[in-house]
Formats: sequence, structure tokens, C-alpha cells
Amino acid sequence: MLDINAIVQTVAILALPVLFAITLHEAAHGYVARYFGDPTAWQMGRISLNPLRHIDPVGTILMPLGILFFSGGNFLFGYAKPVPVDFNRLRRPKQDMFWVAAAGPGANLLMAVLWAMLFKLSWLLPQFFSVPLARMAEMGIQINVVLMVLNLLPLPPLDGGRIAVSLLPYRLAVRFAQLERWGFPILLLLLFTGVLGAIMDPLVSGTKQAIESIFGLY
Repeated sequence: MLDINAIVQTVAILALPVLFAITLHEAAHGYVARYFGDPTAWQMGRISLNPLRHIDPVGTILMPLGILFFSGGNFLFGYAKPVPVDFNRLRRPKQDMFWVAAAGPGANLLMAVLWAMLFKLSWLLPQFFSVPLARMAEMGIQINVVLMVLNLLPLPPLDGGRIAVSLLPYRLAVRFAQLERWGFPILLLLLFTGVLGAIMDPLVSGTKQAIESIFGLY
């Protein structure tokens, strides 16, 4: 039987970490793209900390809530509206694509570290503040590590796929980039067959342990 109260509490704890994770991830792509010569995201107002500019009604709200509800609060998956990047407007399209793609996962890594610092800070606060902050910080670390690892998988249109395209020789890069139209169906297939979890679980666990070890959170 589903525990509605527990799910509501979980959603309340997850709200800020999720919003920050998706907003800063997408804004980072746009900011770095502008730095390397493509102002598309800036011109469309997508280099913003306003989460409303990045929220996809289905991928950011309906899908995560549905999965969270039907999994009894044990699983979460979703996506935001991708920031528009015109790689042809970059000064060196193939090389600069690496930095634009890496910016999103890099932002998630930075946020995971900041949440770890807040977790450490929670130990110094009165229990009334420390318990919810510690729980939120724990979720912040988890969410950002999961997003970072997921997006670094070498599958277009994920960031890892674009990083791979930027690093491969031209002919291989062109052929590999053609996988992009099948990327999301492949990702869903991997998700629902359990293959995605088998790949990600050790990577997420290892990254979390490294962060927790650095900040002494054990």
C-alpha cells in the first residue's frame, strides 16, 4: 500500500535539489555556449536561474511524480527542456562542443559538493533545522551525482554522447552522431530492462562515496 504522507514528504524534500540540479545544469550549457561564441540560449532567455524557463511539463513534473508515486517513493527519473545550442555558431564547433557538453555534468558535480558542505553544516545547527537540512542535502548529493553520471553516458543526445562526438575522428563522429534520433528510445529501453541501473549504480555509488569521504560524512 502506498504511503501518501511519505511520498508528499519526499517530494517536499526533493523540490529544491531537483530544481537547482536541472536549472543550473541547463544554464551552464547556455553560459558556456555563449562564452565560446553561440548566443542562441542567451538570446532566447535560457541562461537563467529561473526554473520556469527550464521546466518541461511532462519530463520535469508529470513523469517524475508518476514514477515516484508508482515506485512508492523509491525511484525518480525525469528531464528538463534542453538549452538550445547551435554548434555551427561556436568558434571551433567540434572542439568547443566538448566544453559546452561537459558544462552540465560539471555543474552537477559542483552542486553535489556544495550539498555535501551543507550536510556538514547541518551538524552544527539545532535539530529543528539540522534534520530537514541534512535530509535535503543528502538528496541533493544523490540527485546531482545521478544526473552527472547519467548525462556522461556516451549516448547521443546525452552530454556524454556529445563529448564523444567532439573527441572522435570526423568520420566516426558523424556516424556516431546519427544515433541521436534513437538515443531517447534506447535510454528508455535500458531503463526499463534494468541495464541502465546495472551500469549506473556502481558509478553513482563510487562517486557518492568519494564525495562523502572527502567531507567526512560517513
